[in-house]
Amino acid sequence: MAEQANSNSAQGFHVVIPARHAAQRLPGKPLLEIAGRPMVVHVWMRAQAAGADEVWIATDDERIATVARQAGAEVMLTDPGHASGTDRVAEVAARRGWHPDAVVVNVQGDEPLIPPANIRQVAALCGSAPEIAIATLGVPLDSAEALADPNTVKLVTAADGRALYFSRAPIPYVRDAGGAAGATPLLHRRHVGLYAYRVAALRQLATTAPCPLEQAEKLEQLRALWLGMRIQVADAAEPPPAGVDTREDLARVRAIAQAAAARADTGRH
Repeated sequence: MAEQANSNSAQGFHVVIPARHAAQRLPGKPLLEIAGRPMVVHVWMRAQAAGADEVWIATDDERIATVARQAGAEVMLTDPGHASGTDRVAEVAARRGWHPDAVVVNVQGDEPLIPPANIRQVAALCGSAPEIAIATLGVPLDSAEALADPNTVKLVTAADGRALYFSRAPIPYVRDAGGAAGATPLLHRRHVGLYAYRVAALRQLATTAPCPLEQAEKLEQLRALWLGMRIQVADAAEPPPAGVDTREDLARVRAIAQAAAARADTGRH
């Protein structure tokens, strides 16, 4: 039985921030300090600033839960056996009793600089038409190095913004240049890993086994395309800074956050 049966209205949106302690490259990542606050608290504050109806931190670790609650966040302890953050978000949606047409945004717990405008944008995009199951964002790509980098996910869309495919490969391939034309913003786009889901689509994803495309590319969004779901894509309202995956990322984000805090402090005096 749902913990709370919320309004059946699809107005507004919810945010869930999946956060786990056992990151391979940076264990305990959500608790790492940035400008005096744990990383997960920074993410929560930015999600709060986006104007969501509810913001939940979903974790399987009591240490993260304790820190989040101390900051004032709503926290749900979720199944430690979940294979992905999407599964964790789906559990929160089910236990909260959110309506199948409601929109929920999955904000990764390692995005402490995520612009609140992008969270609002992806939620509004998902809610803009009933046939949209998922919404996400992209940005133009003009770096040949990023185009060739399998860690940079590329995407291709139709004229109306519907996603056609996501890949770690350099797509589209420029045949007449033998694939050596480099990246051009008119052709190539980088995927920004921020998703808004209809709750019904989220449930279907969480109850469907990974598909062959997803297993080959290691990209969960390919399961949605495999199932025939419409994924709508727009260019991000604000350039999204990179998240935190490595010690180098952490140092860079700490420097940005400390500089921003210093500017804010100067403005108060």
